[in-house]
Amino acid sequence: MNPHDQLLALKPEKEFFIGIDSDGCAFDTMEIKQKECFCPNFIKYFKMQPISKYARETWEFVNLYSTNRGCNRFLAVNETLRLLATRPEVKARNFAVPSAAPLIDWTKKETKLGNPTLKTYAAEVNDPFITQTLEWSLKVNEDIASLVYGITPFPFVKECLEKMKSKADAMVVSQTPYEALKREWEENKIEHYLRMIAGQEHGTKTEHLRYAAKGKYPDEKILMIGDANGDLKAAKSNGVLFFPINPGQEEASWERLYKEGLDKFFAGTFKGAYEEKLIKEFEAFLPEHPNWK
Repeated sequence: MNPHDQLLALKPEKEFFIGIDSDGCAFDTMEIKQKECFCPNFIKYFKMQPISKYARETWEFVNLYSTNRGCNRFLAVNETLRLLATRPEVKARNFAVPSAAPLIDWTKKETKLGNPTLKTYAAEVNDPFITQTLEWSLKVNEDIASLVYGITPFPFVKECLEKMKSKADAMVVSQTPYEALKREWEENKIEHYLRMIAGQEHGTKTEHLRYAAKGKYPDEKILMIGDANGDLKAAKSNGVLFFPINPGQEEASWERLYKEGLDKFFAGTFKGAYEEKLIKEFEAFLPEHPNWK
């Protein structure tokens, strides 16, 4: 079945719907994946060895410490290369940052930004940069599968899942490959709380919410839980509610969701001043511009 059709086929069984991001939100997996799997392979496959210090700093800013935190990996490549090309340290070393133009073209016309669609595209266009990007992405998945395991959910995640199960249909809304999401939720024996797991193969997070929930539940009964600006945008572009898991304060955020956020959501008092206060706090955690500019 087409990934979008899988989302469209999801029928409400409960009064409420809750979308949950996974990496860095439900699980403390962002740091190990980005620093040990994505970034080392980015330096290797895109031949960043002469500027490895700045490539690492820029990659981590884009993916962990900026408004782009949690974005799709291919969009992260585009943004990291764009920022690297502007850095004085890189220019001073006469390093030629590769052009991401072929990848930018693909990400503009494809919404299911995952390895399966990139593999098909690579065979069609036979472009060296696209082939290089696919090889990098496949190696990242291989490293994650061999390195990232045994990581449990943040404290109060299970308590929240237990609290929401009688009232809400819950679904993972993520830009991580489906296989990794399935493995991580099953490894921790919490996959039974979910109606579905939607990964990067199912489209953007905005599309996940649009096809799985929008129009099937009242907007004020749809909640997105996330740790990144992309999660906030996915919620607001669909006109639904957002609860932030603040980067660096994940445990306190989940505890707040358990002790007050879910009660307000189910009582219909989440929207308005309460949600606005949460979002204002959240936006202070992720800067738009790097400190080297």
